[in-house]
Amino acid sequence: MISETIRRVNGYEKDAYTYYPVIIVGAGASGIAMACQLKQQLGFDQFRVFDRQAGIGGTWWINRYPGVACDVPAVFYSFSFAQNPNWSSFHPPGREFVRYYHEVCDKYKITDKFELNTDIEACRWLDDEQLWEVTLRRMVSGMGDLSSKDRIKIVQEKGEHAVYSETEIVKAKVVVSCVGGLVEPRGWPDEIKGIENFKGKMFHSARWDDTVDLTDKNVVVVGTGCSSAQLVPRLPNAPYNAKSVTQLMRSPPWVVPAPAGPGGDEWWEKNGPKLMRNVPGLMNLLRFLVFAGTEANFLKLFPNTPYAQKQRDIYEAETLSYMRKHLPEKYWEIMTPDYGVGCKRRIFDKRWLKSLNDTKIDLTTQPLSRVTERGVVIGPGATYPPNAKEEDYPEKEVPADVIILANGFDTTRWLHPLIVIGKGGKDLVQVMADRGGAQAYQGTAMDGFPNFMMIFGPNTATGHSSVVMASENMVNYSLNFIRLLLHGEASTVDVKHEAEVRYTTEMQTALKDTVWQSGCASWYYTADGWNSTVYPFTQVDFWRRCAFPKWRDWNIEYTNKGVAKMRLRRAMRGLAVLLAVSGMWRLRKSGLGIKDVIELLRGILHARVVDVRRFGEAIRNVVLG
Repeated sequence: MISETIRRVNGYEKDAYTYYPVIIVGAGASGIAMACQLKQQLGFDQFRVFDRQAGIGGTWWINRYPGVACDVPAVFYSFSFAQNPNWSSFHPPGREFVRYYHEVCDKYKITDKFELNTDIEACRWLDDEQLWEVTLRRMVSGMGDLSSKDRIKIVQEKGEHAVYSETEIVKAKVVVSCVGGLVEPRGWPDEIKGIENFKGKMFHSARWDDTVDLTDKNVVVVGTGCSSAQLVPRLPNAPYNAKSVTQLMRSPPWVVPAPAGPGGDEWWEKNGPKLMRNVPGLMNLLRFLVFAGTEANFLKLFPNTPYAQKQRDIYEAETLSYMRKHLPEKYWEIMTPDYGVGCKRRIFDKRWLKSLNDTKIDLTTQPLSRVTERGVVIGPGATYPPNAKEEDYPEKEVPADVIILANGFDTTRWLHPLIVIGKGGKDLVQVMADRGGAQAYQGTAMDGFPNFMMIFGPNTATGHSSVVMASENMVNYSLNFIRLLLHGEASTVDVKHEAEVRYTTEMQTALKDTVWQSGCASWYYTADGWNSTVYPFTQVDFWRRCAFPKWRDWNIEYTNKGVAKMRLRRAMRGLAVLLAVSGMWRLRKSGLGIKDVIELLRGILHARVVDVRRFGEAIRNVVLG
């Protein structure tokens, strides 16, 4: 029984505060999973989930651009403990995921545990109290849905009261960061001048502006990642009806056909939900088959092995054939990548390539040079193909009424803008930087930051699988240690320094022997080449590491209660061994051998089988009269 509760401390004194046993930062998939498992596995609900955004759902709450959808089959991109038979399609739209997360919260009765429009600004470890001091900033409704850059701009122009309504200092025994990687959209490139003179509208795809009417407008889209591949095909058509769409690309992605649902997308949309609801085991079987397929694809595409190189060559040839089948010939050269497939995230295509046949859409690799009042200037030259001659691509101005940034997120700035100060006043992000780049043991913990866990931390993203499954594994891993803290068996837990360094060295060394080192420019890497994003092995391997913790890698400060329980467990194990040895000795002394024991067990089993048969015959006689 866990006695920890949320409570007020020190009444109405100046140093009064609210104490939370567990604070979860972030209301996306990882935060929801942690909240559900605290309740399911520990029977514990004395926690709070704080999120600056106005709703539950994380990246799916905030990304509302046209065509936003999951490119991983939903049966695999959902919680193992709350599977959903009612997905409308194999790759459902974003709004469906928001509804799903709300339903999960309802099922586990945790909706009241979320405090939205609340930014956690900083966490500071108090060594004398062995607690985290957490600074909460309540926000004016809707401000949390803006990027941190936009909030800073509003504060500078209108003052803090325009963004923040209240500041509160609370304390917590455990802090779990579930801050996702796709949170802070990249801003306008500083090197591109003239944006301050632009007379039209500009916004990021992750902060879609519904107030902007695109009808008969000239639209420029910056970027050719997964988001842009989903939104660009929609823009020339109703209800958006853009006059023209110019898409700027630096280098081509590998574009592969999205896997269709069983029987094809149309058949699955019509019949899939009914089958999933009514055929026992089908949902689990399909989930396993998708998982097995993704793991097989990892071994085919990502390692630098002769087998994987051969499979990549085959896959690349098939992918190029798919591209040429659906694209006008004028794009073939600039859409042929010069790096290995998988080096950066693939685009699982449903509409993008076909949409590039539309005369309203133009794709170019001429670089963005500057912005004018009514357009953008691109060129001279081109960023791709590598042998492009500047004289073949003269500078030109493209008319623009709206500029949409689809240039990704600040994925290498982990925890940003959250500040975490651990033992000795050390800043977590700075500690990571001093060691070479963003890192964490098991993607979950850093030494010197007790009782602080990260879900979906550095080097836990996958290039082939479901991040939801990875997050669940980290949640279950973290609960091994959180359980000790909440049961009062330990006062602090943190990973050992040498274990963290050894783990990070293993990750970075392994990454050098993968396709991610094949020479592409990717959001997986920082400018100096540090890969803090992807995990270099299979998800089966990651599950293994999470399922079987290396306790010797952790500093655990046990309480008297914890020491007593540990001694009791050791005594019970010792007693079990003693009884087993004693039993074997008595068996040997009685003259019985192993063969005799086997025969005895076989006889017992045979008797049970006979009993079951007799019972079945009796039931049949009753039924048949």
